[in-house]
Amino acid sequence: MALLEQLQEAQKDAMRAKDKLRLGTIRLALAEIKQRHIDSQMVPDDANIIAVLTKMVKQRKESASQYSAAGRQDLADIELAEIVIVEQFLPQALSQAELDDLVQQAITAVAASGIKDMAKVMSHLKPQVQGRTDMAVLSQVIKARLS
Repeated sequence: MALLEQLQEAQKDAMRAKDKLRLGTIRLALAEIKQRHIDSQMVPDDANIIAVLTKMVKQRKESASQYSAAGRQDLADIELAEIVIVEQFLPQALSQAELDDLVQQAITAVAASGIKDMAKVMSHLKPQVQGRTDMAVLSQVIKARLS
């Protein structure tokens, strides 16, 4: 089943269960996907949907940390609950060992020799790891390997 269909089915299930938080989060995701489709003529395939969901998780993590820093743990808890809901639709995260292995394979594949080849390695890996790891972490691993 395509990811868009999974989201739509989950929305229906949340409506039936009267789970307001889950329903609201899934509606936000579907609205963002639809907005991206309209704005940039993005085809709502799994890769693009994963990019949208990854962005949503990142935004919520930032919001949760800001709420915690401001002493609003109630709002931070809502953001963290939304992260859990969105992450259910993302592929399983890569372990550090898997990430290291993929980076080494990519460095070999693009014949990267130094830090100047970091962009080549990133562009080679991005489709494989989108939604499965944080791009900042990936960048740090690549930078450490190429230095």
